[in-house]
Amino acid sequence: DSLLILRSQTKGLLQKIAAKVLADVEGGASLSAAFAKHPGVFSPTYIALVKSGEAGGVMDKVLSRLADNLEKQQEFSGKVKGALIYPAVVVVGMLVVGLVMMIFVIPRLTSLYSEFNASLPVPTKILIGISSFLTKFWFIFLLIVFGTAYFLVSYRKTKAGKRKLDELIFKLPIVGPLQRQVVLTELSRTLSLMVGSGVSILESLNITADVVGNVIISDALKDVAVQVEKGFPLTFAFSKHPEAFPYILSQMVAVGEETGKMEDVLAKVSHIFEVESDQKVKALTSAIEPLVMVLLGVGVGFLVIAVILPIYNLTSQF
Repeated sequence: DSLLILRSQTKGLLQKIAAKVLADVEGGASLSAAFAKHPGVFSPTYIALVKSGEAGGVMDKVLSRLADNLEKQQEFSGKVKGALIYPAVVVVGMLVVGLVMMIFVIPRLTSLYSEFNASLPVPTKILIGISSFLTKFWFIFLLIVFGTAYFLVSYRKTKAGKRKLDELIFKLPIVGPLQRQVVLTELSRTLSLMVGSGVSILESLNITADVVGNVIISDALKDVAVQVEKGFPLTFAFSKHPEAFPYILSQMVAVGEETGKMEDVLAKVSHIFEVESDQKVKALTSAIEPLVMVLLGVGVGFLVIAVILPIYNLTSQF
Protein backbone atom coordinates (compact mmCIF):
# COMPACT_ATOMS: atom_id res chain seq x y z
CA ASP A 1 0.00 0.00 0.00
CA SER A 2 2.82 2.40 0.88
CA LEU A 3 4.51 1.80 -2.47
CA LEU A 4 1.19 2.30 -4.28
CA ILE A 5 0.73 5.65 -2.55
CA LEU A 6 4.33 6.61 -3.29
CA ARG A 7 3.90 5.77 -6.97
CA SER A 8 0.74 7.85 -7.23
CA GLN A 9 2.19 10.84 -5.35
CA THR A 10 5.53 11.12 -7.14
CA LYS A 11 6.41 12.25 -10.66
CA GLY A 12 9.12 11.73 -13.24
CA LEU A 13 12.05 9.43 -12.54
CA LEU A 14 11.08 8.78 -8.92
CA GLN A 15 7.63 7.58 -10.03
CA LYS A 16 9.20 5.16 -12.51
CA ILE A 17 11.53 3.80 -9.83
CA ALA A 18 8.65 3.44 -7.35
CA ALA A 19 6.70 1.52 -10.00
CA LYS A 20 9.65 -0.83 -10.63
CA VAL A 21 10.18 -1.38 -6.89
CA LEU A 22 6.46 -2.11 -6.48
CA ALA A 23 6.54 -4.60 -9.36
CA ASP A 24 9.56 -6.38 -7.87
CA VAL A 25 7.95 -6.60 -4.42
CA GLU A 26 4.68 -7.87 -5.90
CA GLY A 27 6.76 -10.44 -7.78
CA GLY A 28 8.09 -11.84 -4.51
CA ALA A 29 11.34 -9.89 -4.06
CA SER A 30 12.23 -8.33 -0.74
CA LEU A 31 12.21 -4.55 -0.42
CA SER A 32 15.99 -4.46 0.08
CA ALA A 33 16.52 -6.57 -3.05
CA ALA A 34 14.21 -4.25 -5.01
CA PHE A 35 16.14 -1.22 -3.74
CA ALA A 36 19.46 -2.86 -4.63
CA LYS A 37 18.48 -2.78 -8.32
CA HIS A 38 18.66 1.03 -8.21
CA PRO A 39 22.11 1.88 -6.74
CA GLY A 40 21.96 5.38 -8.19
CA VAL A 41 18.96 6.19 -5.99
CA PHE A 42 19.36 4.00 -2.89
CA SER A 43 22.78 4.01 -1.22
CA PRO A 44 24.37 0.85 0.26
CA THR A 45 23.62 2.31 3.69
CA TYR A 46 19.88 2.45 3.05
CA ILE A 47 19.80 -1.01 1.48
CA ALA A 48 21.65 -2.54 4.45
CA LEU A 49 19.31 -0.82 6.91
CA VAL A 50 16.18 -2.01 5.10
CA LYS A 51 17.63 -5.52 4.98
CA SER A 52 18.26 -5.34 8.73
CA GLY A 53 14.69 -4.13 9.30
CA GLU A 54 13.35 -7.05 7.27
CA ALA A 55 15.39 -9.56 9.26
CA GLY A 56 14.39 -8.11 12.64
CA GLY A 57 10.76 -7.39 11.79
CA VAL A 58 11.18 -3.72 12.68
CA MET A 59 10.78 -2.17 9.25
CA ASP A 60 8.63 0.68 10.55
CA LYS A 61 11.31 1.77 13.04
CA VAL A 62 14.10 1.47 10.47
CA LEU A 63 12.24 3.53 7.86
CA SER A 64 11.41 6.13 10.50
CA ARG A 65 15.11 6.33 11.41
CA LEU A 66 16.00 6.66 7.73
CA ALA A 67 13.54 9.52 7.28
CA ASP A 68 14.88 11.34 10.34
CA ASN A 69 18.46 10.82 9.20
CA LEU A 70 17.73 12.11 5.69
CA GLU A 71 16.05 15.19 7.16
CA LYS A 72 19.08 15.89 9.37
CA GLN A 73 21.46 15.39 6.44
CA GLN A 74 19.54 17.83 4.25
CA GLU A 75 19.31 20.41 7.02
CA PHE A 76 23.03 20.15 7.78
CA SER A 77 24.00 20.21 4.10
CA GLY A 78 21.78 23.24 3.58
CA LYS A 79 23.59 25.15 6.32
CA VAL A 80 27.00 24.47 4.82
CA LYS A 81 25.95 25.25 1.23
CA GLY A 82 24.02 28.34 2.31
CA ALA A 83 27.13 29.80 3.93
CA LEU A 84 29.10 29.41 0.69
CA ILE A 85 26.50 30.66 -1.82
CA TYR A 86 26.99 34.40 -1.23
CA PRO A 87 30.79 34.50 -1.64
CA ALA A 88 30.57 32.12 -4.62
CA VAL A 89 28.02 34.36 -6.37
CA VAL A 90 30.14 37.47 -5.69
CA VAL A 91 33.32 35.84 -7.01
CA VAL A 92 31.57 34.54 -10.16
CA GLY A 93 30.05 37.99 -10.71
CA MET A 94 33.49 39.59 -10.40
CA LEU A 95 34.93 37.19 -12.98
CA VAL A 96 32.07 37.77 -15.44
CA VAL A 97 32.31 41.57 -15.13
CA GLY A 98 36.08 41.38 -15.50
CA LEU A 99 35.85 39.29 -18.67
CA VAL A 100 33.25 41.62 -20.19
CA MET A 101 35.51 44.59 -19.45
CA MET A 102 38.55 42.87 -20.94
CA ILE A 103 36.85 41.68 -24.12
CA PHE A 104 34.50 44.55 -24.99
CA VAL A 105 35.37 47.73 -23.05
CA ILE A 106 39.16 47.83 -22.82
CA PRO A 107 39.78 47.36 -26.60
CA ARG A 108 37.68 50.48 -27.32
CA LEU A 109 39.56 52.46 -24.70
CA THR A 110 42.84 51.21 -26.15
CA SER A 111 41.89 52.72 -29.52
CA LEU A 112 41.10 56.00 -27.78
CA TYR A 113 44.45 56.04 -25.98
CA SER A 114 46.30 55.27 -29.23
CA GLU A 115 44.45 57.97 -31.16
CA PHE A 116 45.51 60.67 -28.71
CA ASN A 117 48.94 59.12 -28.11
CA ALA A 118 48.24 59.05 -24.38
CA SER A 119 50.93 58.22 -21.84
CA LEU A 120 49.94 54.91 -20.25
CA PRO A 121 50.71 54.08 -16.61
CA VAL A 122 51.77 50.56 -15.58
CA PRO A 123 48.28 49.39 -14.43
CA THR A 124 46.81 50.39 -17.80
CA LYS A 125 49.57 48.58 -19.70
CA ILE A 126 48.90 45.44 -17.66
CA LEU A 127 45.16 45.72 -18.33
CA ILE A 128 45.67 46.28 -22.06
CA GLY A 129 48.09 43.35 -22.23
CA ILE A 130 45.57 40.99 -20.61
CA SER A 131 42.77 42.33 -22.80
CA SER A 132 44.87 41.94 -25.93
CA PHE A 133 45.68 38.33 -25.06
CA LEU A 134 42.03 37.47 -24.38
CA THR A 135 40.76 39.06 -27.60
CA LYS A 136 43.49 37.67 -29.86
CA PHE A 137 43.99 34.27 -28.23
CA TRP A 138 40.56 33.61 -26.70
CA PHE A 139 40.68 30.02 -27.98
CA ILE A 140 43.89 29.42 -26.01
CA PHE A 141 42.24 30.87 -22.91
CA LEU A 142 39.21 28.58 -23.34
CA LEU A 143 41.51 25.64 -24.00
CA ILE A 144 43.41 26.33 -20.77
CA VAL A 145 40.20 26.72 -18.73
CA PHE A 146 38.43 23.63 -20.08
CA GLY A 147 41.67 21.63 -20.22
CA THR A 148 42.38 22.37 -16.56
CA ALA A 149 38.79 21.52 -15.60
CA TYR A 150 38.93 18.26 -17.57
CA PHE A 151 42.27 17.32 -16.01
CA LEU A 152 41.03 17.98 -12.48
CA VAL A 153 37.80 16.02 -13.04
CA SER A 154 39.71 13.10 -14.61
CA TYR A 155 42.40 13.20 -11.93
CA ARG A 156 39.71 13.27 -9.24
CA LYS A 157 38.30 9.99 -10.58
CA THR A 158 41.58 8.16 -9.97
CA LYS A 159 42.34 6.78 -6.51
CA ALA A 160 45.66 8.64 -6.28
CA GLY A 161 44.12 11.88 -7.54
CA LYS A 162 41.17 11.69 -5.17
CA ARG A 163 43.53 11.11 -2.24
CA LYS A 164 45.79 14.02 -3.22
CA LEU A 165 42.86 16.41 -3.64
CA ASP A 166 41.26 15.25 -0.38
CA GLU A 167 44.58 15.77 1.41
CA LEU A 168 44.88 19.23 -0.14
CA ILE A 169 41.34 20.18 0.95
CA PHE A 170 42.03 19.00 4.52
CA LYS A 171 45.17 21.18 4.63
CA LEU A 172 43.40 24.37 3.53
CA PRO A 173 42.92 26.94 6.32
CA ILE A 174 39.35 27.23 7.64
CA VAL A 175 37.90 25.19 4.75
CA GLY A 176 39.94 22.07 5.62
CA PRO A 177 38.80 21.73 9.26
CA LEU A 178 35.22 22.43 8.18
CA GLN A 179 35.32 19.71 5.51
CA ARG A 180 36.75 17.24 8.05
CA GLN A 181 33.98 18.08 10.53
CA VAL A 182 31.32 17.63 7.84
CA VAL A 183 32.66 14.19 6.90
CA LEU A 184 32.98 13.10 10.54
CA THR A 185 29.45 14.30 11.29
CA GLU A 186 28.00 12.17 8.49
CA LEU A 187 30.25 9.24 9.42
CA SER A 188 29.22 9.11 13.08
CA ARG A 189 25.55 9.71 12.24
CA THR A 190 25.55 6.88 9.69
CA LEU A 191 27.31 4.47 12.07
CA SER A 192 24.86 5.32 14.85
CA LEU A 193 21.92 4.75 12.51
CA MET A 194 23.20 1.40 11.28
CA VAL A 195 24.26 0.03 14.66
CA GLY A 196 20.95 1.11 16.20
CA SER A 197 19.06 -0.65 13.40
CA GLY A 198 20.73 -3.99 14.05
CA VAL A 199 23.49 -3.94 11.44
CA SER A 200 26.72 -5.48 12.74
CA ILE A 201 29.54 -3.07 13.56
CA LEU A 202 31.79 -4.75 10.98
CA GLU A 203 29.25 -4.40 8.18
CA SER A 204 28.48 -0.84 9.31
CA LEU A 205 32.16 0.12 9.06
CA ASN A 206 32.56 -1.39 5.59
CA ILE A 207 29.40 0.21 4.21
CA THR A 208 30.20 3.60 5.75
CA ALA A 209 33.70 3.42 4.25
CA ASP A 210 32.14 3.03 0.79
CA VAL A 211 29.76 6.00 1.11
CA VAL A 212 31.73 8.48 3.24
CA GLY A 213 33.00 10.39 0.19
CA ASN A 214 36.57 11.02 1.37
CA VAL A 215 39.47 8.71 0.52
CA ILE A 216 41.47 9.47 3.67
CA ILE A 217 38.55 8.71 5.99
CA SER A 218 37.38 5.80 3.81
CA ASP A 219 40.77 4.03 3.83
CA ALA A 220 41.06 4.54 7.58
CA LEU A 221 37.58 3.07 8.13
CA LYS A 222 38.43 0.04 5.99
CA ASP A 223 41.52 -0.57 8.11
CA VAL A 224 39.41 -0.16 11.27
CA ALA A 225 37.09 -2.87 9.92
CA VAL A 226 40.09 -5.14 9.28
CA GLN A 227 41.38 -4.61 12.83
CA VAL A 228 37.93 -5.30 14.32
CA GLU A 229 37.64 -8.47 12.22
CA LYS A 230 40.97 -9.59 13.67
CA GLY A 231 39.54 -9.20 17.17
CA PHE A 232 40.98 -5.84 18.21
CA PRO A 233 38.73 -3.42 20.14
CA LEU A 234 37.05 -0.70 18.11
CA THR A 235 38.72 1.95 20.28
CA PHE A 236 42.18 0.61 19.45
CA ALA A 237 41.36 0.47 15.74
CA PHE A 238 40.19 4.11 15.66
CA SER A 239 43.17 5.32 17.71
CA LYS A 240 45.55 3.92 15.05
CA HIS A 241 44.42 6.62 12.62
CA PRO A 242 44.89 10.05 14.23
CA GLU A 243 45.23 11.55 10.73
CA ALA A 244 41.58 10.68 10.09
CA PHE A 245 39.80 10.48 13.45
CA PRO A 246 40.08 12.99 16.32
CA TYR A 247 40.91 11.85 19.83
CA ILE A 248 37.37 12.47 21.06
CA LEU A 249 35.97 9.88 18.65
CA SER A 250 38.13 7.01 19.93
CA GLN A 251 37.45 8.03 23.54
CA MET A 252 33.69 8.17 23.03
CA VAL A 253 33.80 4.82 21.23
CA ALA A 254 35.60 3.42 24.29
CA VAL A 255 32.70 4.63 26.44
CA GLY A 256 30.27 2.98 24.04
CA GLU A 257 32.13 -0.32 24.23
CA GLU A 258 32.25 -0.24 28.02
CA THR A 259 28.58 0.68 28.50
CA GLY A 260 27.14 -1.27 25.57
CA LYS A 261 25.40 1.86 24.31
CA MET A 262 27.34 2.38 21.10
CA GLU A 263 24.32 3.75 19.21
CA ASP A 264 23.70 6.51 21.78
CA VAL A 265 27.39 7.37 22.05
CA LEU A 266 27.80 7.67 18.27
CA ALA A 267 24.67 9.81 18.09
CA LYS A 268 26.17 12.08 20.75
CA VAL A 269 29.46 12.27 18.85
CA SER A 270 27.55 13.18 15.69
CA HIS A 271 25.78 15.97 17.56
CA ILE A 272 29.11 17.29 18.90
CA PHE A 273 30.64 17.30 15.42
CA GLU A 274 27.54 18.98 13.99
CA VAL A 275 27.69 21.78 16.58
CA GLU A 276 31.41 22.27 15.87
CA SER A 277 30.65 22.30 12.13
CA ASP A 278 28.02 25.00 12.64
CA GLN A 279 30.60 27.08 14.51
CA LYS A 280 33.14 26.58 11.72
CA VAL A 281 30.53 27.54 9.10
CA LYS A 282 29.90 30.79 10.97
CA ALA A 283 33.66 31.38 11.24
CA LEU A 284 34.08 30.67 7.53
CA THR A 285 31.29 33.09 6.65
CA SER A 286 32.78 35.76 8.91
CA ALA A 287 36.21 35.27 7.32
CA ILE A 288 35.12 35.04 3.68
CA GLU A 289 32.79 38.04 3.50
CA PRO A 290 35.44 40.66 4.47
CA LEU A 291 37.98 38.90 2.24
CA VAL A 292 35.60 38.99 -0.72
CA MET A 293 34.88 42.68 -0.11
CA VAL A 294 38.62 43.45 0.05
CA LEU A 295 39.24 41.55 -3.20
CA LEU A 296 36.28 43.31 -4.79
CA GLY A 297 37.61 46.69 -3.66
CA VAL A 298 41.11 45.95 -4.94
CA GLY A 299 39.74 44.76 -8.29
CA VAL A 300 37.48 47.76 -8.75
CA GLY A 301 40.25 50.12 -7.62
CA PHE A 302 42.70 48.61 -10.09
CA LEU A 303 40.19 48.95 -12.94
CA VAL A 304 39.36 52.54 -12.02
CA ILE A 305 43.03 53.54 -11.84
CA ALA A 306 43.90 51.72 -15.06
CA VAL A 307 40.99 53.20 -17.02
CA ILE A 308 40.63 56.70 -15.56
CA LEU A 309 44.28 57.69 -15.08
CA PRO A 310 45.15 57.88 -18.82
CA ILE A 311 41.94 59.86 -19.46
CA TYR A 312 42.87 62.24 -16.63
CA ASN A 313 46.35 62.65 -18.13
CA LEU A 314 44.78 63.47 -21.51
CA THR A 315 42.45 66.13 -20.09
CA SER A 316 45.30 67.73 -18.16
CA GLN A 317 47.17 68.29 -21.45
CA PHE A 318 44.49 70.63 -22.79
